[in-house]
Amino acid sequence: MYYIPVDSFRQQMPSIETVNLKQVTTKDPWGHKETYSTYPIDSIKCFDKDGTPYKLKNSPSIEIRFTYDDNRRTTFYFDRIWVVKDSVTGIRSHFLIMKKSISLNTVKLIEVQDGHKKYRYVN
Repeated sequence: MYYIPVDSFRQQMPSIETVNLKQVTTKDPWGHKETYSTYPIDSIKCFDKDGTPYKLKNSPSIEIRFTYDDNRRTTFYFDRIWVVKDSVTGIRSHFLIMKKSISLNTVKLIEVQDGHKKYRYVN
């Protein structure tokens, strides 16, 4: 598990209106392919539990979890989120397209991890 300060997240993931997204194709464990647009990020700048900087290689299995001020949590796949001003919209499942939007203004903690799901980029 790694951590991203909220300000660092805002810098790494600028509002979608200002970014040229890239097309990626992923392959799931059953061989199905899906193409979608994502931020052109190869690695995620984060910190380990001791505060040591770390670069986590981006992949379709990277999960990002937002914890709110009231300790509720929302988890998305990192390469399936979009930032629009102070909101993050993301996809919560590879199987069902379950979109959700959250406000960055109520987020107190951001965690990222490789969920080790068998999804991979093929392009």
